[in-house]
Amino acid sequence: MGREKKKFTSGAATNFITRASAVKKLQLSLVDFRRLCILKGIYPVQPNNPTKANKGKKAPRTFYRSKDILFLAHEPIIHKFRAHKIFARKIKTARKKREWGRLDRLVDNKPVYNLDHVVKERYPTFVDALRDLDDPLTMCATFAAMKKNAKLESRLIPLCSRLMMEFMHFIIASRSLRKVFLSIKGIYYQAEIQGQTITWIVPYSFNYSRPRDIDLRIMSTFVEFYSTLLGFINFKLYASINLHYPPKLSLMEKSRSASQLENESSFCMDKEEEEERVAAMTHDLAKVSKEPIAEEDEEENLQDEELMAGGSLESEAIREARAEQDKEAKFKKLFEGCKFFLSREVPREMLTFLIRCFGGQVSWDKTLFIGATYDASDESITHQIVDRPQQRKEYLSRYYVQPQWVVDSVNARLLLPVEEYFPGVVLPPHLSPFVEEKEGDYIPPEKRTLLDRQMGINTGRTTEEDEEEMDGSEDEEDEGEDASEDEEESHLAEVEEKHLSQLERKQDRKEQKEDKQHKAADSSKLSVEAGQVQSINPVYEAEKEARMERSLQEMMMTKKRKRLYQKLMKKRKMKQKQVRKLTSRREQYEQEQAAKGPKAKTTTTKKQKSAGK
Repeated sequence: MGREKKKFTSGAATNFITRASAVKKLQLSLVDFRRLCILKGIYPVQPNNPTKANKGKKAPRTFYRSKDILFLAHEPIIHKFRAHKIFARKIKTARKKREWGRLDRLVDNKPVYNLDHVVKERYPTFVDALRDLDDPLTMCATFAAMKKNAKLESRLIPLCSRLMMEFMHFIIASRSLRKVFLSIKGIYYQAEIQGQTITWIVPYSFNYSRPRDIDLRIMSTFVEFYSTLLGFINFKLYASINLHYPPKLSLMEKSRSASQLENESSFCMDKEEEEERVAAMTHDLAKVSKEPIAEEDEEENLQDEELMAGGSLESEAIREARAEQDKEAKFKKLFEGCKFFLSREVPREMLTFLIRCFGGQVSWDKTLFIGATYDASDESITHQIVDRPQQRKEYLSRYYVQPQWVVDSVNARLLLPVEEYFPGVVLPPHLSPFVEEKEGDYIPPEKRTLLDRQMGINTGRTTEEDEEEMDGSEDEEDEGEDASEDEEESHLAEVEEKHLSQLERKQDRKEQKEDKQHKAADSSKLSVEAGQVQSINPVYEAEKEARMERSLQEMMMTKKRKRLYQKLMKKRKMKQKQVRKLTSRREQYEQEQAAKGPKAKTTTTKKQKSAGK
């Protein structure tokens, strides 16, 4: 007989560890433990049998893998956390004793940890980092749009805005943007970098207040890691297309900017001015002197050499790939040859980014922001983007379009007709490019017309080429047999008769409507009546605002809180239902007593008196 095995010494009881015991083992506070787990990418796990993992206890607990906690125990960041705790204690004592010299020395020697080794551990290859780039870009864009806050580090917001600007400059230089969508959440962008599809969201530049039910300290820990990761990725991407990092303006752009500012007073230093011009995204960036051959070009040259050496003809797959490649090259030059001018009311950063990604030139009023390359009076401007129905001065040499035209043209991969996007015109629906309809799905008519335009099918059929095609088809029909001609002529005659009858009906309806309108105009006389002051109930308005706030808070709740909230609301509704039932019964009883009359009341009073005696 072997020795009896003790309970909870193997299996799930040793493979998993609770959060409290993990914090105790690492000798950290709960805040530092949570921060360390976020930086290292270790998250809670739900075991198959929680009671076994919790050593027979059925109380709900948060579990982690024991291997992950052992892995965290050897992390050098833990020593920095402990050093920071000692540093905070020393700062406190120095302030109490008013030792200002010692306080300055302590601040200068503040313990700081580095996350470079963490990035290398979590992403061993560059492709892995690119695959996981969606969340870092979205989070950095969100923090770049925030205001300065007491709960955030002062360096995070400018750091995130700089990293996002650098990434957008790479997208412009490499022409790798593919899709854009304007949604309620923000602007969805999709780019293709080294074969990886990356989608991120950029919030609108509105002045909004900080949401109260979001813990910014946890989010700032994520951003701390994401900013380090995005810095590495930007450096690698700039090196891949032979650009300086950090980005610098090219010599031509510097000479242009210097000539522009000869007659203007400079309000900032040279370095600050260059940073502002880089952030404007209207200028090209400087390249490294030695230009390496791109990997894509090398692959294409090798394929061409193999085909020439073998002497084999191109297969259908290669032809399709070449055609697709030509389409992509044409799509990347969508706005080449177009000069845009942005009015002050349109979103500058988003439109500049989109137009520059596809080879267009952009400018705006130089009094609004630094980086304008030409004035509004330039005659070579082809499109002016406005969002107001009327303009003070209009030029005949350019089109005036609304901002949606740029986004829809990018998604359609062609320049759409500008007549549908003139100022004051009702815009067509903004369709999502991320939706792909399958066979049997409903396709809206706007999407069908867009697909026809992409295929080169003209829906209007009013051009001279269409008339020539019709004439050619008529000549071919004349050469055919007489029987087929007679059948087609009879069919055409029937179609023409139906068409004429429909036109006559429409004209009759129009005439009837016009007669009715004339009669109504004759009968009605112009009159002026005294207006009435609209009464506003402040109590109702306050209740309405409270309801709106409550609904927004419900939408922003987490899953756990939402479940608890739904349970509480369910209990409250049940109580209200019971109250309504009791009140309805009471009313019904009172109505029955009133229907019986005074006799019923006297009998009840007599019974009460006898009971009292």
